[in-house]
Amino acid sequence: MIALILGLVALLSTKGGKIHNQSGRYFLGFISIVILTGLIAVFIFRRNTFLLVITVLSGYVSFSGYRVLKSKSNVPKKVDIIVATTSLFVLTYFLYYFKSIGMIWSPIVIYSTVGALVFVIIYDFLRYLIPAHKYSKHRIWVYEHIYKMTSAFAALLSAFTGTVLVEYQPHSQYLPSVFGVLLIIGFMGYTYIFGLKRMPKTH
Repeated sequence: MIALILGLVALLSTKGGKIHNQSGRYFLGFISIVILTGLIAVFIFRRNTFLLVITVLSGYVSFSGYRVLKSKSNVPKKVDIIVATTSLFVLTYFLYYFKSIGMIWSPIVIYSTVGALVFVIIYDFLRYLIPAHKYSKHRIWVYEHIYKMTSAFAALLSAFTGTVLVEYQPHSQYLPSVFGVLLIIGFMGYTYIFGLKRMPKTH
């Protein structure tokens, strides 16, 4: 809940401003705790296996969204390639494991979540093919940051509502993702048309 509140503050505050930067950093800190406790809930307490897939998604997009803001470039870095590759292998193992134990899932939830993660990882590899000067000139990193951090917020919200509002599944699991997509489209459209009032200087 704290992470969701911090994420909401970051989304609503002036981008690049002090409130946005601080709430964003705290959001990343608390979402790390959420990811850790989510893994503990699945592997130790055998709780909702939906948390497993959503945890990988939120963890990767949070990491990647932070990294792109730090570098503001598409120059390949070893740590980014390792994390992306590891996430892909872990996701593949999860799907194989779920299928092997005969787990029944809601296709709209699992496949949309898996698809979102695979999409981001594939893009993160393909973006290295974009000429560096064009990547920088068009500030593509801004749109990446918007997509990834908003996706992290939506994934966290989906995990929260899907776990708390169990009686409304699968709607309580996929509707936050729909909301996240609408937010992404709105933020990207606004940024493309009006730009940002204030760009971050340091992080």
